[in-house]
Amino acid sequence: MSTTAARLPAAFHRLAWSNLTAQSAEQVALAAAPLVAVLALGADAAETGLLQTALTLPFLLLAVPAGVLADRMSRRGLMAGAEAMRAAALLAILLLILTGTVSWPLLALLGFLATCGTVAYSVAAPAIVPALVPRDRLAPANARLELARTLAFTAGPAVGGVLVGWTGAGAAFGAAAALSLLAAFLLAGLREPPRTAAPRRRWRWRQEIAEGASFVARHPLLRPVLITQFVFNTAYFVIMAVFVPYAVRHLGMTASGIGAVLGLYGAGMLVGAVLAPAVMRRLAFGTVIAVGPVTGLVASLVMALTIWASTPALAGLSFFLLGLGPILWVISTTTLRQAVTPQGLLGRVSSFSVLAQGSRPLGAALGAAVAALSGAEACLLLAVGGFLVQALVILASPAVRLVLQPEPAVAG
Repeated sequence: MSTTAARLPAAFHRLAWSNLTAQSAEQVALAAAPLVAVLALGADAAETGLLQTALTLPFLLLAVPAGVLADRMSRRGLMAGAEAMRAAALLAILLLILTGTVSWPLLALLGFLATCGTVAYSVAAPAIVPALVPRDRLAPANARLELARTLAFTAGPAVGGVLVGWTGAGAAFGAAAALSLLAAFLLAGLREPPRTAAPRRRWRWRQEIAEGASFVARHPLLRPVLITQFVFNTAYFVIMAVFVPYAVRHLGMTASGIGAVLGLYGAGMLVGAVLAPAVMRRLAFGTVIAVGPVTGLVASLVMALTIWASTPALAGLSFFLLGLGPILWVISTTTLRQAVTPQGLLGRVSSFSVLAQGSRPLGAALGAAVAALSGAEACLLLAVGGFLVQALVILASPAVRLVLQPEPAVAG
Protein backbone atom coordinates (compact mmCIF):
# COMPACT_ATOMS: atom_id res chain seq x y z
CA MET A 1 0.00 0.00 0.00
CA SER A 2 2.76 2.44 0.89
CA THR A 3 4.73 1.55 -2.28
CA THR A 4 1.67 2.18 -4.40
CA ALA A 5 0.92 5.46 -2.66
CA ALA A 6 4.54 6.61 -3.13
CA ARG A 7 4.19 6.33 -6.90
CA LEU A 8 1.05 8.44 -7.01
CA PRO A 9 1.34 12.22 -7.54
CA ALA A 10 1.11 14.68 -4.66
CA ALA A 11 -2.10 16.16 -6.08
CA PHE A 12 -3.76 12.76 -5.84
CA HIS A 13 -2.72 12.46 -2.19
CA ARG A 14 -4.73 15.59 -1.45
CA LEU A 15 -7.71 14.12 -3.26
CA ALA A 16 -7.33 10.83 -1.38
CA TRP A 17 -7.25 12.50 2.04
CA SER A 18 -10.16 14.71 1.07
CA ASN A 19 -12.07 11.63 -0.04
CA LEU A 20 -11.40 9.88 3.28
CA THR A 21 -12.64 12.82 5.34
CA ALA A 22 -15.65 13.42 3.07
CA GLN A 23 -16.69 9.76 3.18
CA SER A 24 -16.24 9.72 6.97
CA ALA A 25 -18.41 12.81 7.33
CA GLU A 26 -21.14 11.15 5.28
CA GLN A 27 -21.12 7.92 7.30
CA VAL A 28 -21.07 9.64 10.71
CA ALA A 29 -24.01 11.85 9.73
CA LEU A 30 -25.95 8.95 8.20
CA ALA A 31 -25.58 7.00 11.43
CA ALA A 32 -26.52 9.95 13.65
CA ALA A 33 -29.63 11.14 11.81
CA PRO A 34 -31.95 8.16 12.48
CA LEU A 35 -30.68 7.90 16.07
CA VAL A 36 -31.61 11.53 16.68
CA ALA A 37 -34.99 11.01 15.02
CA VAL A 38 -35.83 8.05 17.26
CA LEU A 39 -34.11 8.94 20.54
CA ALA A 40 -34.60 12.70 20.62
CA LEU A 41 -37.72 13.21 18.53
CA GLY A 42 -39.58 9.95 19.16
CA ALA A 43 -39.99 9.23 15.44
CA ASP A 44 -41.96 6.10 14.57
CA ALA A 45 -41.16 3.55 11.88
CA ALA A 46 -42.97 5.48 9.16
CA GLU A 47 -41.11 8.70 9.98
CA THR A 48 -37.72 7.01 10.11
CA GLY A 49 -38.52 5.38 6.77
CA LEU A 50 -39.31 8.77 5.27
CA LEU A 51 -36.11 10.16 6.76
CA GLN A 52 -34.10 7.41 5.06
CA THR A 53 -35.89 8.26 1.82
CA ALA A 54 -34.87 11.91 2.19
CA LEU A 55 -31.27 10.84 2.81
CA THR A 56 -31.11 8.67 -0.33
CA LEU A 57 -33.40 10.51 -2.78
CA PRO A 58 -30.68 12.89 -4.05
CA PHE A 59 -28.82 9.94 -5.57
CA LEU A 60 -31.84 9.33 -7.80
CA LEU A 61 -32.73 12.97 -8.50
CA LEU A 62 -29.38 14.74 -8.72
CA ALA A 63 -26.71 12.28 -9.89
CA VAL A 64 -27.12 13.04 -13.61
CA PRO A 65 -27.45 16.85 -13.20
CA ALA A 66 -24.32 16.71 -11.03
CA GLY A 67 -22.59 14.90 -13.89
CA VAL A 68 -23.48 17.77 -16.24
CA LEU A 69 -22.00 20.24 -13.76
CA ALA A 70 -18.85 18.13 -13.42
CA ASP A 71 -18.34 18.39 -17.19
CA ARG A 72 -19.10 22.12 -17.40
CA MET A 73 -17.06 23.54 -14.52
CA SER A 74 -14.00 22.88 -12.39
CA ARG A 75 -14.43 19.48 -10.78
CA ARG A 76 -12.28 20.51 -7.86
CA GLY A 77 -14.48 23.57 -7.38
CA LEU A 78 -17.64 21.49 -7.57
CA MET A 79 -16.35 19.05 -4.96
CA ALA A 80 -15.20 21.82 -2.61
CA GLY A 81 -18.54 23.59 -2.97
CA ALA A 82 -20.38 20.33 -2.34
CA GLU A 83 -18.47 19.74 0.89
CA ALA A 84 -19.05 23.33 2.00
CA MET A 85 -22.79 22.89 1.39
CA ARG A 86 -22.83 19.65 3.35
CA ALA A 87 -20.91 21.27 6.22
CA ALA A 88 -23.40 24.16 6.29
CA ALA A 89 -26.36 21.76 6.45
CA LEU A 90 -24.73 19.74 9.24
CA LEU A 91 -23.87 22.88 11.20
CA ALA A 92 -27.49 23.99 10.85
CA ILE A 93 -28.61 20.67 12.37
CA LEU A 94 -26.10 21.18 15.18
CA LEU A 95 -27.48 24.67 15.85
CA LEU A 96 -31.05 23.37 15.97
CA ILE A 97 -30.01 20.66 18.44
CA LEU A 98 -28.17 23.12 20.68
CA THR A 99 -31.13 25.51 20.71
CA GLY A 100 -33.66 22.71 21.23
CA THR A 101 -35.57 23.60 18.05
CA VAL A 102 -34.78 20.52 15.96
CA SER A 103 -37.78 18.76 14.46
CA TRP A 104 -38.26 15.75 12.23
CA PRO A 105 -39.14 17.78 9.07
CA LEU A 106 -36.12 20.07 9.54
CA LEU A 107 -33.84 17.08 10.13
CA ALA A 108 -35.11 15.47 6.91
CA LEU A 109 -34.75 18.71 4.90
CA LEU A 110 -31.23 19.46 6.09
CA GLY A 111 -30.26 15.80 5.69
CA PHE A 112 -31.49 15.99 2.10
CA LEU A 113 -29.32 19.07 1.46
CA ALA A 114 -26.29 17.38 3.03
CA THR A 115 -26.78 14.35 0.77
CA CYS A 116 -26.94 16.65 -2.26
CA GLY A 117 -23.33 17.53 -1.43
CA THR A 118 -22.48 13.84 -1.16
CA VAL A 119 -23.89 13.17 -4.61
CA ALA A 120 -21.95 15.99 -6.28
CA TYR A 121 -18.72 14.88 -4.62
CA SER A 122 -19.31 11.22 -5.54
CA VAL A 123 -19.84 12.09 -9.20
CA ALA A 124 -16.90 14.48 -9.56
CA ALA A 125 -14.26 12.49 -7.64
CA PRO A 126 -13.78 9.65 -10.16
CA ALA A 127 -14.01 12.15 -13.00
CA ILE A 128 -11.04 14.17 -11.75
CA VAL A 129 -8.74 11.18 -11.12
CA PRO A 130 -7.50 10.77 -14.74
CA ALA A 131 -6.39 14.42 -14.74
CA LEU A 132 -4.23 13.84 -11.65
CA VAL A 133 -2.85 10.32 -12.19
CA PRO A 134 -0.88 8.76 -15.07
CA ARG A 135 -2.83 6.21 -17.05
CA ASP A 136 -0.83 3.24 -15.74
CA ARG A 137 -1.63 4.24 -12.12
CA LEU A 138 -5.40 4.55 -12.50
CA ALA A 139 -6.16 1.16 -10.96
CA PRO A 140 -3.97 1.68 -7.84
CA ALA A 141 -5.41 5.17 -7.44
CA ASN A 142 -8.97 3.88 -7.57
CA ALA A 143 -8.03 1.10 -5.13
CA ARG A 144 -6.79 3.68 -2.66
CA LEU A 145 -9.97 5.75 -2.96
CA GLU A 146 -12.09 2.65 -2.43
CA LEU A 147 -10.01 1.65 0.58
CA ALA A 148 -10.76 5.06 2.10
CA ARG A 149 -14.46 4.61 1.37
CA THR A 150 -14.36 1.16 2.93
CA LEU A 151 -12.66 2.43 6.08
CA ALA A 152 -15.28 5.17 6.38
CA PHE A 153 -18.10 2.71 5.69
CA THR A 154 -16.78 0.36 8.38
CA ALA A 155 -15.88 2.87 11.11
CA GLY A 156 -18.22 5.80 10.41
CA PRO A 157 -21.49 4.29 11.65
CA ALA A 158 -19.79 3.04 14.82
CA VAL A 159 -18.26 6.46 15.51
CA GLY A 160 -21.59 8.17 14.89
CA GLY A 161 -23.39 5.80 17.23
CA VAL A 162 -20.77 6.20 19.97
CA LEU A 163 -20.85 10.00 19.75
CA VAL A 164 -24.65 10.09 20.00
CA GLY A 165 -24.65 7.59 22.85
CA TRP A 166 -21.83 9.12 24.90
CA THR A 167 -21.99 12.85 24.29
CA GLY A 168 -25.32 13.53 22.60
CA ALA A 169 -26.44 14.17 19.06
CA GLY A 170 -24.70 17.52 18.71
CA ALA A 171 -21.22 16.02 18.90
CA ALA A 172 -21.88 13.65 16.00
CA PHE A 173 -23.09 16.39 13.67
CA GLY A 174 -20.31 18.71 14.83
CA ALA A 175 -17.71 16.06 14.03
CA ALA A 176 -19.28 15.37 10.62
CA ALA A 177 -19.33 19.09 9.78
CA ALA A 178 -15.67 19.44 10.80
CA LEU A 179 -14.73 16.51 8.57
CA SER A 180 -16.59 18.08 5.62
CA LEU A 181 -14.81 21.40 6.16
CA LEU A 182 -11.48 19.57 6.28
CA ALA A 183 -12.33 17.82 3.00
CA ALA A 184 -13.07 21.20 1.37
CA PHE A 185 -9.84 22.68 2.79
CA LEU A 186 -7.78 19.84 1.36
CA LEU A 187 -9.33 20.40 -2.06
CA ALA A 188 -8.50 24.11 -1.90
CA GLY A 189 -4.81 23.24 -2.25
CA LEU A 190 -5.32 20.84 -5.16
CA ARG A 191 -4.29 22.09 -8.59
CA GLU A 192 -6.61 20.74 -11.26
CA PRO A 193 -5.04 20.62 -14.73
CA PRO A 194 -7.02 22.62 -17.32
CA ARG A 195 -9.39 20.72 -19.57
CA THR A 196 -10.25 21.38 -23.19
CA ALA A 197 -12.98 23.99 -23.13
CA ALA A 198 -16.44 22.69 -23.92
CA PRO A 199 -18.19 24.17 -26.98
CA ARG A 200 -19.84 27.50 -26.24
CA ARG A 201 -23.58 26.95 -26.10
CA ARG A 202 -26.54 27.50 -23.91
CA TRP A 203 -27.15 25.29 -20.92
CA ARG A 204 -29.09 22.61 -22.75
CA TRP A 205 -29.51 20.16 -19.92
CA ARG A 206 -31.53 17.63 -21.88
CA GLN A 207 -29.04 17.57 -24.72
CA GLU A 208 -26.04 17.22 -22.43
CA ILE A 209 -27.68 14.48 -20.38
CA ALA A 210 -28.67 12.70 -23.58
CA GLU A 211 -25.04 12.82 -24.77
CA GLY A 212 -23.87 11.04 -21.64
CA ALA A 213 -26.70 8.50 -21.74
CA SER A 214 -26.11 7.79 -25.43
CA PHE A 215 -22.39 7.26 -24.87
CA VAL A 216 -23.03 4.68 -22.13
CA ALA A 217 -25.91 2.97 -23.99
CA ARG A 218 -23.91 2.56 -27.20
CA HIS A 219 -20.56 1.64 -25.69
CA PRO A 220 -20.00 -2.16 -25.87
CA LEU A 221 -18.00 -2.16 -22.62
CA LEU A 222 -19.91 0.34 -20.48
CA ARG A 223 -23.46 -0.76 -21.33
CA PRO A 224 -23.22 -4.27 -19.82
CA VAL A 225 -21.34 -2.85 -16.81
CA LEU A 226 -24.21 -0.47 -16.04
CA ILE A 227 -26.84 -3.19 -16.49
CA THR A 228 -24.87 -5.53 -14.23
CA GLN A 229 -24.53 -2.85 -11.56
CA PHE A 230 -28.25 -2.06 -11.62
CA VAL A 231 -29.30 -5.72 -11.31
CA PHE A 232 -26.68 -6.42 -8.63
CA ASN A 233 -27.90 -3.55 -6.43
CA THR A 234 -31.51 -4.63 -6.87
CA ALA A 235 -30.79 -8.25 -5.94
CA TYR A 236 -28.62 -7.24 -2.97
CA PHE A 237 -31.37 -5.11 -1.48
CA VAL A 238 -33.91 -7.89 -1.97
CA ILE A 239 -31.78 -9.77 0.57
CA MET A 240 -31.32 -6.75 2.82
CA ALA A 241 -35.07 -6.10 2.93
CA VAL A 242 -35.74 -9.42 4.69
CA PHE A 243 -32.47 -10.45 6.31
CA VAL A 244 -33.04 -9.13 9.83
CA PRO A 245 -36.44 -10.77 10.43
CA TYR A 246 -35.24 -13.89 8.58
CA ALA A 247 -32.15 -14.08 10.79
CA VAL A 248 -34.20 -13.77 13.96
CA ARG A 249 -36.97 -16.21 13.06
CA HIS A 250 -35.22 -18.76 10.87
CA LEU A 251 -31.59 -18.63 12.03
CA GLY A 252 -32.33 -17.91 15.69
CA MET A 253 -29.88 -15.01 15.83
CA THR A 254 -29.73 -12.26 18.44
CA ALA A 255 -29.35 -8.55 17.72
CA SER A 256 -25.63 -8.66 18.49
CA GLY A 257 -25.21 -11.71 16.29
CA ILE A 258 -26.96 -9.99 13.41
CA GLY A 259 -24.74 -6.95 13.86
CA ALA A 260 -21.64 -9.14 13.75
CA VAL A 261 -22.80 -10.90 10.59
CA LEU A 262 -23.64 -7.62 8.85
CA GLY A 263 -20.24 -6.31 9.91
CA LEU A 264 -18.60 -9.05 7.86
CA TYR A 265 -19.76 -7.19 4.75
CA GLY A 266 -17.49 -4.28 5.69
CA ALA A 267 -14.70 -6.71 6.58
CA GLY A 268 -14.96 -8.25 3.12
CA MET A 269 -14.81 -4.81 1.51
CA LEU A 270 -11.73 -3.94 3.55
CA VAL A 271 -9.90 -7.15 2.62
CA GLY A 272 -10.83 -6.72 -1.04
CA ALA A 273 -9.66 -3.10 -1.16
CA VAL A 274 -6.33 -3.98 0.46
CA LEU A 275 -5.74 -6.89 -1.93
CA ALA A 276 -6.98 -5.05 -5.04
CA PRO A 277 -3.62 -3.67 -6.30
CA ALA A 278 -1.97 -7.10 -6.11
CA VAL A 279 -4.98 -8.83 -7.67
CA MET A 280 -5.06 -6.37 -10.57
CA ARG A 281 -1.34 -6.88 -11.22
CA ARG A 282 -1.69 -10.66 -11.38
CA LEU A 283 -5.00 -11.20 -13.19
CA ALA A 284 -6.16 -10.09 -16.61
CA PHE A 285 -8.15 -6.85 -16.47
CA GLY A 286 -11.34 -8.50 -17.69
CA THR A 287 -11.00 -11.33 -15.18
CA VAL A 288 -11.03 -8.81 -12.32
CA ILE A 289 -14.20 -7.27 -13.76
CA ALA A 290 -15.84 -10.71 -13.73
CA VAL A 291 -14.83 -11.47 -10.14
CA GLY A 292 -17.40 -9.19 -8.52
CA PRO A 293 -20.56 -10.44 -10.28
CA VAL A 294 -19.48 -14.09 -10.03
CA THR A 295 -18.67 -13.70 -6.34
CA GLY A 296 -22.05 -12.05 -5.85
CA LEU A 297 -23.74 -15.08 -7.39
CA VAL A 298 -21.76 -17.45 -5.14
CA ALA A 299 -22.64 -15.33 -2.10
CA SER A 300 -26.35 -15.45 -2.93
CA LEU A 301 -26.20 -19.24 -3.28
CA VAL A 302 -24.48 -19.48 0.11
CA MET A 303 -27.23 -17.34 1.64
CA ALA A 304 -29.92 -19.50 0.01
CA LEU A 305 -28.32 -22.59 1.57
CA THR A 306 -29.41 -21.26 4.97
CA ILE A 307 -32.97 -22.20 4.00
CA TRP A 308 -31.98 -25.85 4.46
CA ALA A 309 -28.91 -25.47 6.72
CA SER A 310 -29.93 -22.77 9.17
CA THR A 311 -26.53 -21.75 10.49
CA PRO A 312 -25.41 -18.12 10.98
CA ALA A 313 -21.94 -19.06 9.73
CA LEU A 314 -23.28 -19.40 6.17
CA ALA A 315 -24.97 -16.01 6.40
CA GLY A 316 -21.72 -14.48 7.63
CA LEU A 317 -19.76 -16.06 4.77
CA SER A 318 -22.32 -14.73 2.31
CA PHE A 319 -21.97 -11.14 3.53
CA PHE A 320 -18.17 -11.40 3.58
CA LEU A 321 -18.20 -12.51 -0.07
CA LEU A 322 -20.67 -9.74 -0.96
CA GLY A 323 -18.09 -7.25 0.32
CA LEU A 324 -14.95 -8.96 -0.97
CA GLY A 325 -15.73 -9.52 -4.66
CA PRO A 326 -17.77 -6.44 -5.54
CA ILE A 327 -15.14 -4.01 -4.21
CA LEU A 328 -12.83 -5.39 -6.93
CA TRP A 329 -15.69 -4.77 -9.37
CA VAL A 330 -15.98 -1.13 -8.29
CA ILE A 331 -12.24 -0.51 -8.67
CA SER A 332 -11.91 -2.25 -12.04
CA THR A 333 -15.07 -0.79 -13.63
CA THR A 334 -14.24 2.73 -12.41
CA THR A 335 -10.84 2.33 -14.07
CA LEU A 336 -12.58 1.07 -17.22
CA ARG A 337 -14.88 4.12 -17.37
CA GLN A 338 -11.95 6.48 -16.86
CA ALA A 339 -9.95 4.79 -19.63
CA VAL A 340 -12.60 4.71 -22.36
CA THR A 341 -14.50 7.95 -21.71
CA PRO A 342 -13.40 11.30 -23.16
CA GLN A 343 -12.59 13.86 -20.46
CA GLY A 344 -15.45 16.09 -21.54
CA LEU A 345 -17.99 13.33 -20.87
CA LEU A 346 -16.48 11.71 -17.80
CA GLY A 347 -18.66 13.54 -15.27
CA ARG A 348 -21.89 12.52 -16.98
CA VAL A 349 -20.74 8.94 -17.56
CA SER A 350 -19.69 8.62 -13.91
CA SER A 351 -23.06 9.99 -12.84
CA PHE A 352 -24.89 7.00 -14.29
CA SER A 353 -22.88 4.72 -12.00
CA VAL A 354 -24.04 6.81 -9.03
CA LEU A 355 -27.57 6.81 -10.43
CA ALA A 356 -27.56 3.00 -10.43
CA GLN A 357 -27.75 3.20 -6.66
CA GLY A 358 -31.34 4.27 -7.21
CA SER A 359 -32.13 0.60 -7.82
CA ARG A 360 -31.64 -0.07 -4.10
CA PRO A 361 -35.08 1.16 -2.99
CA LEU A 362 -36.53 -0.86 -5.89
CA GLY A 363 -34.88 -4.00 -4.56
CA ALA A 364 -36.04 -3.28 -1.02
CA ALA A 365 -39.62 -2.72 -2.17
CA LEU A 366 -39.53 -5.89 -4.30
CA GLY A 367 -38.18 -7.89 -1.36
CA ALA A 368 -40.88 -6.55 0.95
CA ALA A 369 -43.63 -7.42 -1.54
CA VAL A 370 -42.38 -10.94 -2.23
CA ALA A 371 -41.87 -11.59 1.49
CA ALA A 372 -45.42 -10.52 2.22
CA LEU A 373 -46.78 -12.90 -0.43
CA SER A 374 -44.44 -15.89 -0.19
CA GLY A 375 -42.07 -15.45 2.74
CA ALA A 376 -38.43 -14.51 3.23
CA GLU A 377 -37.21 -17.80 1.74
CA ALA A 378 -38.77 -16.84 -1.59
CA CYS A 379 -36.84 -13.55 -1.45
CA LEU A 380 -33.55 -15.37 -1.05
CA LEU A 381 -34.33 -17.53 -4.07
CA LEU A 382 -35.42 -14.45 -6.04
CA ALA A 383 -32.10 -12.82 -5.16
CA VAL A 384 -30.25 -15.86 -6.53
CA GLY A 385 -32.11 -15.35 -9.80
CA GLY A 386 -31.11 -11.69 -9.88
CA PHE A 387 -27.47 -12.44 -9.16
CA LEU A 388 -27.51 -15.11 -11.87
CA VAL A 389 -28.83 -12.58 -14.40
CA GLN A 390 -26.15 -10.00 -13.59
CA ALA A 391 -23.40 -12.62 -13.77
CA LEU A 392 -24.62 -13.84 -17.17
CA VAL A 393 -24.81 -10.26 -18.50
CA ILE A 394 -21.21 -9.46 -17.63
CA LEU A 395 -19.83 -12.87 -18.64
CA ALA A 396 -21.43 -12.46 -22.07
CA SER A 397 -19.88 -9.01 -22.53
CA PRO A 398 -16.56 -8.15 -24.21
CA ALA A 399 -15.45 -6.48 -20.96
CA VAL A 400 -14.43 -9.79 -19.37
CA ARG A 401 -12.25 -10.64 -22.36
CA LEU A 402 -9.98 -7.63 -21.87
CA VAL A 403 -6.42 -8.65 -21.11
CA LEU A 404 -5.15 -5.16 -20.31
CA GLN A 405 -6.70 -1.86 -19.32
CA PRO A 406 -8.17 -0.33 -22.51
CA GLU A 407 -6.41 2.46 -24.35
CA PRO A 408 -7.51 6.03 -23.57
CA ALA A 409 -10.54 7.31 -25.42
CA VAL A 410 -10.02 9.96 -28.06
CA ALA A 411 -11.73 13.19 -27.09
CA GLY A 412 -14.44 14.58 -29.27
